[in-house]
Amino acid sequence: MAGTEGKNHLQPRKPQARLRQESGFFCAQYHSAAMFEQAYDQYTTQDQLVWKVLFDRQTALLHKRAAAAFGAGLARLDFQRNAIPRFEAVNEQLQRLTSWELVAVPAAVDDAAFFAALAERKFPAVTQLRPMEHFDFVQTPDLFHDVFGHAPLLTDPAFADFLHFLGIVGRQHRHDAPALVRLRRLYGFTVQFGLVQEDGKPRIYGAGLVSSAGEIHHCVHDETARPAFELATVLATPYSEERFQEQYFVLNSWEQLTASVAEMAALLADSWQLKPA
Repeated sequence: MAGTEGKNHLQPRKPQARLRQESGFFCAQYHSAAMFEQAYDQYTTQDQLVWKVLFDRQTALLHKRAAAAFGAGLARLDFQRNAIPRFEAVNEQLQRLTSWELVAVPAAVDDAAFFAALAERKFPAVTQLRPMEHFDFVQTPDLFHDVFGHAPLLTDPAFADFLHFLGIVGRQHRHDAPALVRLRRLYGFTVQFGLVQEDGKPRIYGAGLVSSAGEIHHCVHDETARPAFELATVLATPYSEERFQEQYFVLNSWEQLTASVAEMAALLADSWQLKPA
């Protein structure tokens, strides 16, 4: 995920540090994945080192903080600290477990293309890894965020189905700008920055959290709000573009996540029930 991760985890982000979620979560121009591949042999020794350092740091930070489903997914995929994952190998596991696959893209895609991909159980994943000189500051998603952050939960059938159904709803409303704003918020406060209650404690599962040291430190800080997940509140809560999130919503259970999609679809079908975004 985009953002700085300085020593003071309460420092504001630079304005360009985060994708402009409220104006378009995937704001870069869409590139067709049909003619694009991972080109694994083009990764440099430096790229492999960046993956290794990030992998070691994040797995250490996530110990006793990550949701069980994320940890189980990470184990299923068996990522190696010394080697950037090959999409082909990851997809073999995803296809076998949940019929999902990573689709290589050179840059983040627009909303319509993104939700359309999710509806087909395809997750657009950037192949470029952040350079070492920008280790803690990336302006757009990179391979570590997309693969380490998202792929583990794609091995979980319930979560995979939730994301698939969310994609279907997004595809149905791809020309409805207000609907897309709300869909981005639901996606953002769950898939990107979500927490779930486990063993009496909020556990991290959102990709923007699991892939970011700074976001983790901020999320677990005593002064950070972690309210219970309520769809109406989530849909009314915009993202901060320059700082870490002011609050992180906590699911009572994974079933609540699945139910949110059906409720979201019903609200969009009866749009008069929705308050202005």
